[in-house]
Amino acid sequence: MPFGLGFGELVLIFGVLLLLFGAKRLPELAGGMGKGIRDFKRALNGMDEQSIQANAQQNYLTQAPAAPAQVPAATAAPAQAAPVQSETTAA
Repeated sequence: MPFGLGFGELVLIFGVLLLLFGAKRLPELAGGMGKGIRDFKRALNGMDEQSIQANAQQNYLTQAPAAPAQVPAATAAPAQAAPVQSETTAA
């Protein structure tokens, strides 16, 4: 177990936290701690929110556009229309 704590000690600590903060507040605290740790790791790596967005935009712009699909020659040629008969006849 972490820090040499047994199962009983962890249950006791969790129970005390539950009594102090309540069931609704604990997930908010855990989420806030997770976000804080994530921000701290990003700050250590020198990446802030602006550099992450700029890097994502640069990667999007440098990607080559997808080439259009090749159309087979048989379907690429325009269909020939049937000859139109004229209504006027030579008399």
